[in-house]
Amino acid sequence: MAPNEKSQERMVEPAEEDMSVGKYIATRIPSLKPPMAKAPNPFKLLAMLNTQQWMFFLVAFFAWTWDAFDFFTVSLTVEDLAESFNRSNTDITWGITLVLMFRSVGSTIFGIAADRWGRKWPFIVNNVLFIILELATGFCNDYSSFLAVRALFGIAMGGLYGNAAATALEDCPDAARGIISGMLQQGYAFGYLLATAFARGLVNTTSHGWKPLFWFGAGPPALIIVFRLCLPETKAYQDRELVRKQRGNIAKTFMVEGKVALKKHWMLLIYLVLLMAGFNFMSHGSQDLYPTMLKSQYSFSANAITVTQVVANLGAMTGGTVIGYCSQIFGRRLSILVMCVIGGALLYSYTFVSTHAIIAAAFFEQFCVQGAWGVIPIHLMELSPGSFRTFVVGTSYQLGNLVSSASSTIESSIGERFPLPYNGESERYQYGKVICIFMGCVYAYVIILTICGPEYRGRQFDVQHDRDLEEVVGTGVIGAGGKTSEDVEAQPQFTGAKNGKHSREIERA
Repeated sequence: MAPNEKSQERMVEPAEEDMSVGKYIATRIPSLKPPMAKAPNPFKLLAMLNTQQWMFFLVAFFAWTWDAFDFFTVSLTVEDLAESFNRSNTDITWGITLVLMFRSVGSTIFGIAADRWGRKWPFIVNNVLFIILELATGFCNDYSSFLAVRALFGIAMGGLYGNAAATALEDCPDAARGIISGMLQQGYAFGYLLATAFARGLVNTTSHGWKPLFWFGAGPPALIIVFRLCLPETKAYQDRELVRKQRGNIAKTFMVEGKVALKKHWMLLIYLVLLMAGFNFMSHGSQDLYPTMLKSQYSFSANAITVTQVVANLGAMTGGTVIGYCSQIFGRRLSILVMCVIGGALLYSYTFVSTHAIIAAAFFEQFCVQGAWGVIPIHLMELSPGSFRTFVVGTSYQLGNLVSSASSTIESSIGERFPLPYNGESERYQYGKVICIFMGCVYAYVIILTICGPEYRGRQFDVQHDRDLEEVVGTGVIGAGGKTSEDVEAQPQFTGAKNGKHSREIERA
């Protein structure tokens, strides 16, 4: 490799890390200018993934899908659970709140485990716990046991997101990251869609009421476990583990890497938690109480609610995939900002239209919410320190969840201050007004945080480009333990430049 090529390779690391505070602030608005990288054919991008990379993506996608399914089983049965346990809707939403609160505990435990011992076995343990705790939820006969089981479920649920993102994206070709990120995140919307459909088929269709939905939810994780057992560790993790072995003491090296990452990136970690708090408020604030709003405020039938939710989640899946792909062209932050502005403009129709025309508003609102979310997996991966990528991605996401954990309870409590006329069946409240105001504030918050934040689009994930690891073990060890220089030169890269074999392939696409 020629000297100038080595220099270009090192420049892949984000320049923002070395900026002064004044210069960083001054560049926030100018840095939003879209890079306008050449738009490759998305089908050509997907064809770049080899069989193993596709398997990593699929197992992560299925696990994240069922993670979301298991979470939304409570959101979709709030009134049935309230009747069963003789509690109010607000009391039941504490089951949602506890899951969100305890997810940060799981992300810490399983994130550190995945960065230390590999992605595979923590992933499997997560899914074993899903099976046990979903079955246990279905056998709860009182409110206290319900809350206890859902709190434990939150710990299990919290450990999955960072691991799934690392599994799907670590070995992903650079040019395909945006679209794969968007597709991965839509496992959340797909899980919501499946939960909506199966809730219609399983809830109150037998003498067991709401319980069959939870019993059914315990089944698919067994298949996901078998799928993951058939796959190895990611190549990126294997390379990192090889470098640690070269230094002699793997555990000590891992601890030193943690100290270096915390010392250098503590401010970035705080920013990621604040950003993810906004994003989690955005998703839970727009979704968790929405079925209750349709039923209570607008008297939608069960079938109408199901159709509305399915269409909304189709919009979410479309938005996440499309905007994830677009973020590779226009930049991560700009893509998020555009979705927040459009989503804010759609809030009135999303919450105040009382006819079935609200279905169209639900499609486009969730297109925007999950469109912004579609950028998040790869945005977090690129911002995170390499040695603790699973931990940082998962924990920032779940601590954000912790901050936003009371969103449905807040909306429900405030909504009950705006009662509607009694309809002869149940008490009714103006949940739409509360969701609209709440979401307007959330969008404003996310816009401000996104403008202020960094962006490391195109950052490399291999050990050759990890400054923190280099500081810990030295360049000589990385050269011996990681990829060879020929491997690095052969690795596909796409930064919009018009040189190199891969760039020419993208241009032809």
